[in-house]
Amino acid sequence: MSHDLFEAAKAAMSKAYAPYSKFPVGAALRTEDGRVFAGANVEIASYPEGWCAETTALGHYIMGGGGKIVEIAVLAERMAKCSPCGGCRQRLAEFCRPETKLYLCDNAGVAETVTMGEMLPYGFRGDILK
Repeated sequence: MSHDLFEAAKAAMSKAYAPYSKFPVGAALRTEDGRVFAGANVEIASYPEGWCAETTALGHYIMGGGGKIVEIAVLAERMAKCSPCGGCRQRLAEFCRPETKLYLCDNAGVAETVTMGEMLPYGFRGDILK
């Protein structure tokens, strides 16, 4: 992973709106053509109605024209190796391949590299619906 993906996730994390949990998270996605889309988590008083950093990044990615996602970085201020929640794993899988690299980061950089296939081995794939 080039350092700019980590920096994009870190910059996004600094913009998180997490007044209740005090658990800011940032995520960044890189497409095959090199574009980077980042996002932060957003909480609201009605907890289930907030959304995760990965969801925000995916929204920017869709609005930016999409493409093949080849790398993902996730960073949480208070937790090393923060992985996407189950819902975000499924959301990411919609736009990734099993071999897509997922970088679990700490404040210094990449702490562990896994693939989306390892994170969601039995994920529901949209291609079976066609």
